[in-house]
Amino acid sequence: MSPQPDGPVTVPGPSDQRAALAGRIDALMRTVPDYPEPGVLFRDIMPLLADAGAFAEVVGALAADAPGPIDLVAGMEARGFLLAAPVATALGAGVVPVRKAGKLPGPVASQTYALEYGTAAVEVQPFTIPDGARVLVVDDVLATGGTAAATVELLESCGATVVGLSFLVELEALGGRAQLPGRFVDALLTIA
Repeated sequence: MSPQPDGPVTVPGPSDQRAALAGRIDALMRTVPDYPEPGVLFRDIMPLLADAGAFAEVVGALAADAPGPIDLVAGMEARGFLLAAPVATALGAGVVPVRKAGKLPGPVASQTYALEYGTAAVEVQPFTIPDGARVLVVDDVLATGGTAAATVELLESCGATVVGLSFLVELEALGGRAQLPGRFVDALLTIA
């Protein structure tokens, strides 16, 4: 017979596993100052993607956190593509790339959004989105939320039902979540 522990036994639960994954993401992600321009702290996820175990754990967590059944996973250009495709496979869903303007052959649907100095646009091929499709938007970083909000608007203009947005990292101080009111927004790691 095994000896009984003296105190309470703690079994790692989902929140412990989530905290451990957040720590692993943080340890593998590089912060590159002044890239791509002065004053920007770029979050480089390539070391995490190169770690097969960490990458698999991230994909599993993003898929497990999806809100209900998913028909399509929309990956935002460009690093979102790297996460969206395996998440879609894990969910048994299709994948749709949300591209910068001019990168897809037509016909395309487009959504313009404001930048600090000017505008940008994202595009999808609307014929790849069945009317009423339940879509999960996936990207690597939620920063100011402008691209994510434009992506939601674009997908919904094509007839999709965006059921949530999942990110590897949220840069909380930049307020991106406020651009997505009433939306399910999940991030595996939040940086204040």
